[in-house]
Amino acid sequence: VGTQDPGIMGTGVPASEQTRCAKGDPQVDCPEDAGDTEAGQVTDFESPEDKRPQSEPGYSNPEDSGQLMASYEGKAKGYQVPPFGWRICLAHEFAEKRKPFNANNVSLSNLIKHLGMGLRYLQWWYRKTQVEKKTPFIDLINCVPLRQIYGCPLGGIGGGTITRGWRGQFCRWQLNPGMYQHRTVIADQFTVCLRREGKTVYQQVLSVERPSVLRSWNWGLCGYFAFYHALYPRAWTVYQLPGQNVTLTCRQITPILPHDYQDSSLPVGVFVWDVENEGDEALDVSIMFSMRNGLGGGDDAIGGLWNEPFCLERDGETVQGLLLHHPALPNPYTMAVAARLTADTTVTHITAFDPDSTGQQVWQDLLQDGQLDSPAGRSTPSQKGAGIAGAVCVTGKLPPRGQCRLEFSLAWDMPRIMFGAKGQVYYRRYTRFFGRDGNAAPALSHYALCQYVDWEEKISAWQSPVLDDRSLPAWYKSALFNELYFLADGGTVWLEVPEDSLPEELVESMCQLRPILREYGRFGYLEGQEYRMYNTYDVHFYASFALVMLWPKLELSLQYDMAVATLREDLTRRQYLMSGVMAPVKRRNVIPHDIGDPDDEPWLRVNAYVVHDTADWKDLNLKFVLQVYRDYYLTGDQGFLRDMWPVCLAVMESEMKFDKDQDGLIENGGYADQTYDGWVTTGPSAYCGGLWLAAVAVMVQMAILCGAHDVQDKFSSILRRGQEAYERLLWNGRYYNYDCSPQPQSCSIMSDQCAGQWFLRASGLGEGDTEVFPTRHVVCALQTIFEFNVRAFAGGAMGAVNGMQPHGVPDRSSVQSDEVWVGVVYGLAATMIQEFLFCLWVKFLSTTSWKLSEGRGPTVSICPAEVAIHRSPS
Repeated sequence: VGTQDPGIMGTGVPASEQTRCAKGDPQVDCPEDAGDTEAGQVTDFESPEDKRPQSEPGYSNPEDSGQLMASYEGKAKGYQVPPFGWRICLAHEFAEKRKPFNANNVSLSNLIKHLGMGLRYLQWWYRKTQVEKKTPFIDLINCVPLRQIYGCPLGGIGGGTITRGWRGQFCRWQLNPGMYQHRTVIADQFTVCLRREGKTVYQQVLSVERPSVLRSWNWGLCGYFAFYHALYPRAWTVYQLPGQNVTLTCRQITPILPHDYQDSSLPVGVFVWDVENEGDEALDVSIMFSMRNGLGGGDDAIGGLWNEPFCLERDGETVQGLLLHHPALPNPYTMAVAARLTADTTVTHITAFDPDSTGQQVWQDLLQDGQLDSPAGRSTPSQKGAGIAGAVCVTGKLPPRGQCRLEFSLAWDMPRIMFGAKGQVYYRRYTRFFGRDGNAAPALSHYALCQYVDWEEKISAWQSPVLDDRSLPAWYKSALFNELYFLADGGTVWLEVPEDSLPEELVESMCQLRPILREYGRFGYLEGQEYRMYNTYDVHFYASFALVMLWPKLELSLQYDMAVATLREDLTRRQYLMSGVMAPVKRRNVIPHDIGDPDDEPWLRVNAYVVHDTADWKDLNLKFVLQVYRDYYLTGDQGFLRDMWPVCLAVMESEMKFDKDQDGLIENGGYADQTYDGWVTTGPSAYCGGLWLAAVAVMVQMAILCGAHDVQDKFSSILRRGQEAYERLLWNGRYYNYDCSPQPQSCSIMSDQCAGQWFLRASGLGEGDTEVFPTRHVVCALQTIFEFNVRAFAGGAMGAVNGMQPHGVPDRSSVQSDEVWVGVVYGLAATMIQEFLFCLWVKFLSTTSWKLSEGRGPTVSICPAEVAIHRSPS
């Protein structure tokens, strides 16, 4: 720390600490891809006010926190950092290196089975990339490297996101809808400057990086004295400045506010710096926030980028900063780096500098007096191939044994968007409140800096009942909130609905279709960041609880969009990769697999998925019916139920053709015809059969509510016959068999076999008079799954494997049966909670010696994780 040029300034760092951090220790000087795992483990850390007895649930002994904080040598706990969340020392380096899933991870037998598909995929991939010049919705050739660098994203729902890594780097960008750029922009940094008695005594970029550009800056922060803490939608980074008696706590805030349909849509983030002085001397402290205009890629190379300062005074509050104008088509935007001006602070700026130079001018400008020169007027537009950046600095006085607060915001205004096909023009949700003209960045910055206190009060009111509940384990609290990052960072879009996009015949038959979509807009999120399909419905089944419980109107909007797509058809024929057959893109009265690809024209062209013809899938229609009733149950919206009732009738009628022998139970078709699209299912099956019976039971309840007595009698009869067949054909005394094929894997223990029961119980059904599956069978099956799929797999440290043979080895009959899918594991855990079996899992966790890092702990996926909503080949 501070050893780059001793002649420039003194650092006040003890020599022993300077020596250790200057050695080039790989844990300190970590390049962007030094570690390669997307998952970490969830822990909690004792705070001074957390004096609970060690026997109490949720208490975590610091010795059990594993390696994530083992490198931390500082004593600072930071300013108001909560005890629960995910915490890691900035000097930590993961020992386990992750690699993307590829062909050498597949057994020879499974490679042979999928040889035809592989050849068809290569042909399709070539046509897509070389002829159409598009990016494939699943690109198995150019996998994104797995990096253990990501943290909480910035930005509300649907306006794009910018992800900061846990080491503070701005490293993943999703500004163009649904399309990601994994690029760490070196110039995007916070820098601290401390001055005593008019002299700069310490100036440091708050980054462990040692880049090849901006070499005049003082890089190589000693990561041993800093840590990161995530509890989405907030995150804290604590820096103890060695030798300075100063601690910095940067609090990152994003407006993710349940039941708020305005502020939750805003493309903004706030950084609040609380600076604590433990010494007896007064200090002047400056924080400089530098930002490149663009990402340094091809979009910037055309030139014409320019910056300008701004100052906005409104309602007695003043915000100053820089506007970074990025006019590249088709989706131009303006970024605003801003700071709040108060009676106790000074805000200065530098309008433009070269982010690819040594950075000497900027560094010396700050070093001279802790401020920047603040030139007036806009910058000259950048030349072709040249970069441009700017910086904003806030300076405040830090009294002895006191503290001060410095506040920044980052906002981006991309109001008008086009998807990859460059056809339909859309406006983002936030433009309803801040306008469509592309000049909203100053107002967004001002609003964020004036409202963030209110946002934090709302976040605390939402989270506190969970965090303060001492009956809940600490890892549960962390995972519950940190996993929500995907609702914003899942390529999410929240759009105003064009008037001409609503078919009149459906508007007339669905009374609430137009009001819901007009009032609350259109919502879409990807299956995964490398599974680029919006609102993939079979996996939305697993993720939808967060949406319906926190933003229920968005869930209803999504359901209306799905209903509209269900009643439409697209008879364009195409070849499906798994079977090679030609079939239509979309048939009427079946639920689409997805609502489209952001690199095409979603909503107008659905079913981007080309692996299977999902019109013959057995679970999509059933999941729609179950989610409709669940949404009605949780919202009490009778108008929604009435609108959806005809659609449910249509899709169930379409589903009935799969009951070949009329025994009340559908049969799978002998191929992978459900969400496990690489796992063959034949005849009656535990998964699809269970979903079918649950959907039939729900149809009985909806028929009662809608006064459709004939329909009620019809489905009641199907339910009675189906229950008998399901128990007779699949129950083996301990669990429900995977399917009824003559293959050995038919006896596999499927971790997801109780999915139907999960949704019934979540909808207030499934017990007493509405019991579908015998309670004793459900409990026995869950206990068997826990014994075999959880405890007997990877030492119980990986969650539940999808399939396990009854003799205790994973089912390796397919490329998916021996995987662990995060959404399925969460669904299983939820089902165990419903059936009062969660104590099994808690007891298991409490009696096992966990190592909560290096890939050997319980894989509760947290916000730095890169996981699909439900499934991922990795």
